[in-house]
Amino acid sequence: MSKKNGADFIKWFGPLLDALRDLGDSGKPREVSDRIAENLKLSDSVLDEILKSGQSRFYNQVAWARQYLVWEGLLDSSKHGTWKLTETGKKTSLNNEESRKVFLKWVDFHRKARKKKSENEILKEQEETAPEDLGKESSFDLLEVLQSLSPSGFERISRELLREHGFENVFVTGGSHDGGIDGYGTLEINPFVSFKVLFQCKRYKGSVSRAQVGDFRNAMIGRAEKGIIITTGTFTNEATKEANRDGAPQIELVDGTKLVEMFEKVELGVRPKTVYEVDLNYFKSFME
Repeated sequence: MSKKNGADFIKWFGPLLDALRDLGDSGKPREVSDRIAENLKLSDSVLDEILKSGQSRFYNQVAWARQYLVWEGLLDSSKHGTWKLTETGKKTSLNNEESRKVFLKWVDFHRKARKKKSENEILKEQEETAPEDLGKESSFDLLEVLQSLSPSGFERISRELLREHGFENVFVTGGSHDGGIDGYGTLEINPFVSFKVLFQCKRYKGSVSRAQVGDFRNAMIGRAEKGIIITTGTFTNEATKEANRDGAPQIELVDGTKLVEMFEKVELGVRPKTVYEVDLNYFKSFME
């Protein structure tokens, strides 16, 4: 991997700060990434590119851009699951040259803190690893396990996951696949309201296409009020648009990243452990 590719996320530093300001100085990771894509009018080819791990290159790069801005003190990392500008970040804008200076500063710091790692090794690590997984057992190990299951095994474990998240009467349809429907269940909103949900499971590393979402919707029309597609891979940008298309039954999309979060939330097949994150800002002055 070339250094150019590894450091490609530098270009998101400034747009990330701008996106957070647009959102009122804070936002959820996907919300912020989508605002960057909207502001810059990014093409589907950029948004749909995936890494060897099966994760989105764009979202991984934005996550690393956020991590560098946290180290620089422009973003607050204290609230889990929310990206928030610090007081300094609110007043800061970064052009490409300024972004590169921030990047080089922290790459140099990492080289000093981790003497066995070269710059290229650090960049390669960042290319294929999410920031929150660096230095600890990766949450994507769970994704690899899910991808190694048999197709029927993934359907059955999806059934268990739905049950843990409040679904009742969840069944897998079995080998017939009933027109693309892998299973169904009932979700009770309150004692007066419940509805039937159909689900489809796609156990692979690739991206689910717009056509596949459309085919699933066609199979569920007239049979259920809601549909869910669960995949260990990703969804193309066009697939996401199709799932939320006006005038058509909405389909919920669960990609690999969200799938891992859902398993972790109910601790299904995983055990929590305490991990201490090193506060690099604290040690910065001692490296000089």
